[in-house]
Amino acid sequence: MVQIKTPEQIAKMREAGLVVAAIHAATREAAVPGATTKDLDQVARKVIADHGAKSNFLGYGGFPATICTSVNEVVVHGIPDDKTVLKDGDIISIDAGAIVDGWHGDAAYTAFVGTGHAPELVELSRVTEESMWAGIAAMKVNNRLVDISKAIESYIRRQPRPATGKYGIIEDYGGHGIGTEMHMDPHLLNYVSRKRGKGIKLVPGVCLAIEPMVSLGTAQTEVLSDDWTVLTTDGTWSSHWEHSIALTEQGPLVLTAPDCGRAKLAEYGIEAAPDPLV
Repeated sequence: MVQIKTPEQIAKMREAGLVVAAIHAATREAAVPGATTKDLDQVARKVIADHGAKSNFLGYGGFPATICTSVNEVVVHGIPDDKTVLKDGDIISIDAGAIVDGWHGDAAYTAFVGTGHAPELVELSRVTEESMWAGIAAMKVNNRLVDISKAIESYIRRQPRPATGKYGIIEDYGGHGIGTEMHMDPHLLNYVSRKRGKGIKLVPGVCLAIEPMVSLGTAQTEVLSDDWTVLTTDGTWSSHWEHSIALTEQGPLVLTAPDCGRAKLAEYGIEAAPDPLV
């Protein structure tokens, strides 16, 4: 069953989304050469505590941290620790979430550590982020779930190929519904699968976490013995971007973006829904 939210419930999700945005801002500033991924987790914990929110990552299925810190070839679910020291030239995808009054927010971004990053890494992050926004722009009333998947995949496939030969759209992980739980129906693929059909019709009150994960090579992943850390099977580096979005009568509302997604959606000729907290 897909959970349909009321405007009042979406406002609560916006509160949680703004906590996630604050985590992103603080961890982005802290992701510098010499910092450990555990340092970033401590930063996130403080932000959550300062906002009077709760973590939806800590303890989820036994996950031992507040954020996921996925460095270089790690795609998603990297566990923060004091042994992983960020180096100049690394990239790190930070996935964060928060709960406010039982309502969840969830978002991720890719950051560049230090300087001197290869152009293909900069382009990888750009392509992944922009494919996410293409998917968000397809979140329209009466569209189908597959329209979001198609928009994400089509954007990536239209881009010039990297020096490594291709972009790999990660197949084993995708977006999801969000609301009173972090992961809910429906599951959202970042590519079109005929086996999955068209998916649900998008109506006001549907809330989704849209999160493409893209590598500089394979679409295949493997999980380390910790049962969490996911990395590409060919060792190519990857990027992960995510926002939580509510579909309203006025259009999409990007719950985890400080400006509700107004600036980026305008590039697609779409007016973001007004902030329910203003």
